[in-house]
Amino acid sequence: MKLANSLALLLISGSTFAASSSAPAGIAWEQGDVAAAFAKAKAEKKPLFLYWGATWCPPCNQIKATVFNQQRFIDRTKQFIPVYIDGDSAGAQKLASQFKVRGYPSMILFKPDGSEITRLPGEVDADRYLSTLELGLSNARPVKETLSSALAGGKLSSDDWRLLADYSWDSDQAQLVPEDQLAATLKTLAKSVPATESYASTHLQLKAIAQAAGDEKTTGPAEELALVHKVLADKQQTRDNFDVLVNSVTEIVSYLSKAQTSERSKLSEAWNKALQQLALDKTLSANDRLSALTSQVALAKLDAAKDSKLAAPIIKEVLERVAEADKTTTNGYERQSVISTAAYTLSEAGLLDESDVLLKAELKRSHAPYYFMLSLGSNAKKRGDKTAALGWYEEAYKKSEGPATRVQWGSSYVSALVDLAPQNEERIEQTAQGILKEVAVTPNAFYERSRRSIEKIVNKLATWNKDKQHDAAVGRVLTQLDGICSKLPASDPQRGICQDLLKPKA
Repeated sequence: MKLANSLALLLISGSTFAASSSAPAGIAWEQGDVAAAFAKAKAEKKPLFLYWGATWCPPCNQIKATVFNQQRFIDRTKQFIPVYIDGDSAGAQKLASQFKVRGYPSMILFKPDGSEITRLPGEVDADRYLSTLELGLSNARPVKETLSSALAGGKLSSDDWRLLADYSWDSDQAQLVPEDQLAATLKTLAKSVPATESYASTHLQLKAIAQAAGDEKTTGPAEELALVHKVLADKQQTRDNFDVLVNSVTEIVSYLSKAQTSERSKLSEAWNKALQQLALDKTLSANDRLSALTSQVALAKLDAAKDSKLAAPIIKEVLERVAEADKTTTNGYERQSVISTAAYTLSEAGLLDESDVLLKAELKRSHAPYYFMLSLGSNAKKRGDKTAALGWYEEAYKKSEGPATRVQWGSSYVSALVDLAPQNEERIEQTAQGILKEVAVTPNAFYERSRRSIEKIVNKLATWNKDKQHDAAVGRVLTQLDGICSKLPASDPQRGICQDLLKPKA
């Protein structure tokens, strides 16, 4: 559905979502009627800023702690209508489907008439985020039009190129470019950037390489390898392109070099040196510095034997950096992000006991402890302790809050049961049926994230029953889901969505 049509539906239906206490403080967030918020933006001739997030989500909490609490951002909110949608609010998943937002957090800037200006990146530092926001506020042309002009050879301003470079391509959801054409489009775009716009050119090239690394199985061309080496050798360029270099390290290294070659050794050495600089860069947030450390661990493990241990120096560094981050991070929002990254880094480094200690301590402090219970379950699974793992997945599901979150956590629990206790048919069936009972009384349960969670359960049960040993149990679950579908009005789009879920995907 096109965005303009989505907005029209909102204005007709007066769609609302319940207010949430998890909205970032200090800002006059609109949290009631979305249609009214767009009408207000139009009447006041102000842009509208839409923030889509969740209470438990680490990156959302990072944004709250590093961007939304800054006076510079709070002052800017007077220039636009800020709208906050919590993913567990009533009607939120339906709105997500209409606005084509999927991952938490997603942030979109609209013109007063409701047309989309740009999608803001959630993985960059606060200064770059705020600069991108300011460019969006001052830019009268939506990014979609800017992209079309750029690809057609039109003349763009420096601000236009910067907006394209810092557009949230990862959360585009095919709004600008079909997913299977994204790498090629980014590559074409990067070649069109004037030589004077060095940042935009480099960042778009790196984004194109990262996308190609995920799409293609062949080795990347030599000129791309040379570009990456050039960036890694320059401290400022490394800092400017932090998001790509940290988030796509193993994918790009694997794409641009073959294992056990001199090219792989040189690239890994250069990348590791750059990551070490970023991990110590005090201009980055605590979580971003930890993320650089996490990538160091991933790079060290890339070509290592499966059961090999990391070298003592990096183990020492992981322990020291995590301890420092734990001690110095006092903001509750920021801790949700920092402890998540820290615990994952410890786990990836093979320090499962240390990761558990950190996570269990955070259960008493966190406003969403059920998030960390999934990590404890994952650690137990890595140890081979199936009983403990299932205990944590079950506890996480029981303690989870919010309709979309509960079905998502429930799907993780069902998946864990099928993987770790496939013989326990009764427990698997009862768990799946319990989740569907909640789905049956939840409005708009078959949109976006909730729909994907239900689909995950159905597909997992199909895999579990591939030998037809659990036909009766799976049949009862599907009959229950069919009953939910049949009670939806024939005119409700959810009915067709629900019925499609009854056909498990391969």
